[in-house]
Amino acid sequence: MTVNHLEHATAKVREPAYPAVEDWVTEYFLPMFRRTLGGEYRWCAQWWQHGEAISRLAALWHAWEVLRLQPGTGIATWYRDYLDQQLPILMGARGPFYQCSETAHREPHEAAAAPAPGDWWDLGDEPVLSLGADEPSPGAEDPGDGSETPR
Repeated sequence: MTVNHLEHATAKVREPAYPAVEDWVTEYFLPMFRRTLGGEYRWCAQWWQHGEAISRLAALWHAWEVLRLQPGTGIATWYRDYLDQQLPILMGARGPFYQCSETAHREPHEAAAAPAPGDWWDLGDEPVLSLGADEPSPGAEDPGDGSETPR
């Protein structure tokens, strides 16, 4: 790549509007998307203590940073494909903040998982599913040599 092409490619890289998800949440998301809390909508002031909330908010922020730069329908796409899908789960009555109120954080209950018995995952004589490059994918056509394609 020549210096001129490198400068042109670098010029198109834009800095994010918000340097971190916390900034985006406190400066954009919360002021913009206000809901009456309690009942249908929940929020926890200590949102950063909820792993699921962090993951969902970070995904929203990253998508927003990209789509805000797309002319025309970029933000409309963000609303339709991202926010409208995440907001009812994120702030819903059974979402990550369901045990909290805006003023009181309650540590989310983590589901228990018992380890499977030692031979639980042993398939014995069963074939192991492998989708390597040299194997046909499930539903592939019959190879025509008289053999059957495993499904």
